[in-house]
Amino acid sequence: MTWAHLHPVGPGPDPVALFAAGAALSAVAGYLLAAAWLRRRGDAWPYARDLCFTAGGTALAAAVSAAPPGGPFTAHTARHLVVGMAAPLLLVLARPLTLALRVLRPGRTRRALLAVAHSRPAGWLVFPPLAAVLDVGGLWVLYRTPLWAATHDRPVLRAVVHVHVLAAGLLFAFAVCRLDPVRRRWGPLWRGGALLGAGAAHAVLAKSLCAAPPPGTGFTAADLHTGARLMYYGGDLAELALAAVLAVQWYAATGRALARGRTPRPTAV
Repeated sequence: MTWAHLHPVGPGPDPVALFAAGAALSAVAGYLLAAAWLRRRGDAWPYARDLCFTAGGTALAAAVSAAPPGGPFTAHTARHLVVGMAAPLLLVLARPLTLALRVLRPGRTRRALLAVAHSRPAGWLVFPPLAAVLDVGGLWVLYRTPLWAATHDRPVLRAVVHVHVLAAGLLFAFAVCRLDPVRRRWGPLWRGGALLGAGAAHAVLAKSLCAAPPPGTGFTAADLHTGARLMYYGGDLAELALAAVLAVQWYAATGRALARGRTPRPTAV
């Protein structure tokens, strides 16, 4: 089975891809407008977060609407790295939930958003090992079962797979970075352990693709090996970035704890 059979190309642009790209760019515009309104109100909001969200949303829009260079499997892998790893990390670093909570006025909408963020299901969804299983486990199902081949003539199934890759990547980055307010804040050991486990599983998956393509597909050996190497090393870079965020948080928390320990307690008069 060739790439043309897996992803047939129509006479014009893919409307689903154009819709997804438009949604990503609309989210960027909404974020920038909300951040600007917050600053006009007199509140501080770092411009670095604007840059992160803009970069993540733009990269996501480009990944779903433009054709990356390289062979079919290599191009698909590049999209996978952007949609499932790079863009989610950039979007999470921008702290969109915190921005929404600061922009919304006290009322029903803000209370509902807080209720969802502090709910028990949300607390367990951001449990780092569970988020890792949903993220990397979904990729194992996609590439090591006939699922990917089954999407070639099922546009709805293909769209569901793409949405899952993005949602699982966002959930995992959210669980590891722990930047926005949620009900349960898992410690660095849970988050670091989940990151190590997910990185190992992702690396093994990439190596397995060097040996055998996804069932029901047919790619040249050169394309398969290039795409698998890109998945392996690109995944390492994304996981190193997540580890850097985790290390900075641990360092800052340790510094604050030491500072509190050095602060002399007031003596009774």
